[in-house]
Amino acid sequence: MPPRSTPTARQRRLGSELRRLREESGTSVQWAAALLGVDRTRIPNIESGRIGISAERVRTLARHYGCRDPELVDLLAAMAQERHKGWWERHRGTLPPGLLDICELEHHSVRLHTAVTTHIPGLLQTEAHARAVFGAADPPLPEAELQARLALRMSRQQVFARERPPLFEAVVHEAALRMRFGGTGVVREQLQHVLAQSERERTTVLVIPFGVGGLPGSGQSFTYAAAALGRLDTVQLDSSHGSMLVDSDAKLARYRGLLERLRSLALPAAASRDFIRAVARDL
Repeated sequence: MPPRSTPTARQRRLGSELRRLREESGTSVQWAAALLGVDRTRIPNIESGRIGISAERVRTLARHYGCRDPELVDLLAAMAQERHKGWWERHRGTLPPGLLDICELEHHSVRLHTAVTTHIPGLLQTEAHARAVFGAADPPLPEAELQARLALRMSRQQVFARERPPLFEAVVHEAALRMRFGGTGVVREQLQHVLAQSERERTTVLVIPFGVGGLPGSGQSFTYAAAALGRLDTVQLDSSHGSMLVDSDAKLARYRGLLERLRSLALPAAASRDFIRAVARDL
């Protein structure tokens, strides 16, 4: 089987974790290849996600790398066994891979924490609001791509329809509530939708009012996706150049700390709902 031309974020993550275990153990590429009985070029391809690996071989490598975390080994082996394609794969080749990586990340997360300053979180957007947001893109999106992005964003919300959806927490700045994407009617409907979603058992929306003053983290928008094991957590960053995923220990710690600071500035959940109602009344 030829190497994958565009491995998914999850395939890349499995490979990078195997590389991390190998490097932590001081094992060479040559030694790992000899252990598996493969050409040495196969190891870099496995570690980049360009070539798959069996769960049995994951366990073999982890054992010889001296990994003493059985939960991590089990999770990596399970990742290696994944063969099904998610619903988002139907958009591959039509939309940027980074957008599909977000869907994959959300699907496999046990907790999602997002912080936004100028947009309602994608998982809480109505179709009309999302259409207005995409319509404001610069440069303008071709109609076919706009429609594809809109369909993807709406489909992402099915993550909440699962029997056991991930815990979802959104820290939203007041600026995001007051942006007039789509006009007054669309905004009012959007705020009512956020209120309704915030009443869900596993969803929390916290609002940071303008009155708190400065905002840590330069107001960047990001999502912290927590896995079943903290080592496998991922942060997704939004920028004008697209989505970026980071997962180093130092950066994960930084964004955990940033989330705590943002939470400390936000109103409690009940007060946040009252605040959103007041913004809607002011429209």
